[in-house]
Amino acid sequence: MAGSVIIGAGECGVRAAFTLRELGYDGSVTLIGAEQALPYERPPLSKDLTGAAREIRAKEAYAAADIDLKLGAQVVGIDVEGKKVGFEDGTSLAYDRLLIATGARPRLFPGMEGCATLRTDSDARRILSQFTAGARIGIVGGGFIGLELAATARRAGAEVSVIEAAPRILGRAVPPEIAAVVHARHEREGVRIRTGTGVLRACAMTITLTDGTALAFDIVIAGVGAVPNVELAQAAGLHCDNGVVVDPAFRTSAPDIYAAGDCCNFDWRGNRVRLESWKAAQDQGAHAAAAMLGAGDDFAKAPWFWSDQFDLTLQVAGLFDLSAPIHRRDTSDDTHIVFQCDLSGGVSAAAGVGPGNAIAKDIKIFEKLIERATPVDPGSLADASTPLKRLLKA
Repeated sequence: MAGSVIIGAGECGVRAAFTLRELGYDGSVTLIGAEQALPYERPPLSKDLTGAAREIRAKEAYAAADIDLKLGAQVVGIDVEGKKVGFEDGTSLAYDRLLIATGARPRLFPGMEGCATLRTDSDARRILSQFTAGARIGIVGGGFIGLELAATARRAGAEVSVIEAAPRILGRAVPPEIAAVVHARHEREGVRIRTGTGVLRACAMTITLTDGTALAFDIVIAGVGAVPNVELAQAAGLHCDNGVVVDPAFRTSAPDIYAAGDCCNFDWRGNRVRLESWKAAQDQGAHAAAAMLGAGDDFAKAPWFWSDQFDLTLQVAGLFDLSAPIHRRDTSDDTHIVFQCDLSGGVSAAAGVGPGNAIAKDIKIFEKLIERATPVDPGSLADASTPLKRLLKA
């Protein structure tokens, strides 16, 4: 008997499967993963020298929830009219409702095909085995993944160079003030960061800059973004544009097919966005599962990202418009928090960086202010004597 089928056994797909059960769904739930390994969390792969995969749920939990977990299963097609998915071995599986949670894969620009990339636990084991004292590590890209790997390699005693074409690191993710703190910390730890430096080509052990300079390394890693895995959706005729396009309930352009996580393109307050985030995958998986059961609420969770580098933790809530004014909240010398308000006076984004969990509570409150669209006075919010909790209660 047809039931709910989920393609993709990452954070999003797993959360969706268990949410269906938590909401009382008693039909069949099939969770399909292309990898042989039990579903695992990806964020630790760039932060831990062991490269050990951390399971999202214990193996017994799937059986206890009556979730049919199909691992090492490659879906090759979606029959929209017949409402079934086809597998590489020629078999098929019918569905009543289908969730596409196929995630994303590392981007490789032309000329970078020989570089290492990080996405799977096997990628992590290969890369981290090179992080030894004195090893020369070259990283193309000064985003979250590249910088997390740089910090991990440096802690192992490796010599690390990060090449970033943009004028600064984290150019698309955080305001300049926060990026400057991270940059300074990396340089203080001995990481060589070259910003405003283009790469002509890169291979397994060499990065050639646009000025012709060739830099030799023991391993070269590309961290230049990710590409959504939309091939199945495209072949099925679903609307795709930088991800599978969905409505506020994460429905696609085809009846009874939903998409969520890294592979989907959704509306966030008037802007089409695609997020590559552990929390977004969780939130969207839960929301899509509820929508599959008939819930009609629009998705309202604020985007949220975090990154651990050395002893610093960086957190971002909401999405910054880097062309608009950004305000700073007064904090201690070792922490930095900035925020932004929209035209209606509500908090639209916030970011913080500091040692350990020093900024976690404040960013959590900012996250709630963003979700509630709470009107604030930027001057008052910038003043550290203004309690954030009071604004939240108001």
